[in-house]
Amino acid sequence: MSDETPKLYVHKPKKAQLKKHLQSRSSPSPAPASSSSSMTSQSTTTTTTSSSSSPPTPPKESFARRYRFLWPLLLAVNFSVGAYLFMRTKKKEDREENATAATSTSISAASTATVTDSITSQPVVVEPAKVREPIPVDQQRELFKWILEEKRKIKPKNAEEKKKIDEEKAVLKQFIRAKSIPPF
Repeated sequence: MSDETPKLYVHKPKKAQLKKHLQSRSSPSPAPASSSSSMTSQSTTTTTTSSSSSPPTPPKESFARRYRFLWPLLLAVNFSVGAYLFMRTKKKEDREENATAATSTSISAASTATVTDSITSQPVVVEPAKVREPIPVDQQRELFKWILEEKRKIKPKNAEEKKKIDEEKAVLKQFIRAKSIPPF
């Protein structure tokens, strides 16, 4: 029996078995005094089994389970970045729309500015208008002809725009045909 090799576990030992083994190893049990050879064989088997049957390491948890507290944080950060990018592109589109709308409303804003300025109690500094030399009639006619040519080159996108361009062209034709052009 001295040639006995340590036995490998076919199945993983249970916790209760491991505890028994550890307790028996830490506290020496009284051996029978009748046979010393049995005692030596028993001690060799104890040492061989104790060295080969060290408690198995617990299986590693998966990465997702180890860092499960980080998942909500990762999701919140991802959602925040996505929302930021979405809102940033939306703001750019709004600015472009406002810029096109601002050009059409700038004319009406200039006329209402005098009304709102008179309502407010703050004094408004008005710069005097610069008096320019009148443009000669021949140059005005040439200018109107050039504007008419440019209006003819424009391709309208819808019926309303076409109607507006036609009205502007009719006004320009009246100015060109007129004997005298009204001062502006």
